[in-house]
Amino acid sequence: MSRYLAINEFYHLFDRGVEKRQIFMDKNDYFRFIHDLYEFNDVKPALQFGNVGRATGNVGRATSNTSSNIASNIEERNRDLLVNVHAFVLMPNHHHLLAEQLKDDGITLFMKKLHGGYARGFNEKHKRNGYLFQGRFKDVHVSRDKQLAHLVCYIHSNPLKIWKKNWKEKQLTKPEIKEALKFLEKYRWSSHLDYLGIKNFPSIINKEFLLEFFNGTEGYKKFFIDWLEQYEKNVDSIRKLVLE
Repeated sequence: MSRYLAINEFYHLFDRGVEKRQIFMDKNDYFRFIHDLYEFNDVKPALQFGNVGRATGNVGRATSNTSSNIASNIEERNRDLLVNVHAFVLMPNHHHLLAEQLKDDGITLFMKKLHGGYARGFNEKHKRNGYLFQGRFKDVHVSRDKQLAHLVCYIHSNPLKIWKKNWKEKQLTKPEIKEALKFLEKYRWSSHLDYLGIKNFPSIINKEFLLEFFNGTEGYKKFFIDWLEQYEKNVDSIRKLVLE
């Protein structure tokens, strides 16, 4: 695990709920975290709704209507970014981010604001106390193109655990690949849809770098499908590349 985080370098950031507990209990919790990915990615303090801890609570009220409220809200501000978020996925009890540090200690500050603000709003909403996340976030430096390509697919394929818990244990058949892709197109809580050209949460991510890396949307689609088809053959190297 890395601890010195360099400017303009890419990192795989991930954390889970304390004791593997759920950190997203309902749709509005997911929307709240999506908003916080935007709101707390700023050198300036987050917009106040009473206090920082309650800022995310206000998001919960806003998102109880429609996701378009989030889009209209988060597109109004000019920010001095701490990081570029290039990819993300939210799972019931954990999350993964691919982030590029833009400021000294930018990732550390961003994750502190993100986890602290979300946890305070979550605890207030769900009438609980104590830590929500399992210690300091984990970070892995992304130093090679091969590692980056595998990591993006690893992040975006995470929801398949919900579709079929043991999908990684044997090679997927062609019908299973089609079924898996359809499932992922219905899973909103990641950046996968935006890279497919389906507008989902475009304000959260910087797409330009990865679209150029994969030679556009069609290149990304082809690489992702090939990656799923070959996953079983490459499973050991993939785990080592994305988690060590």
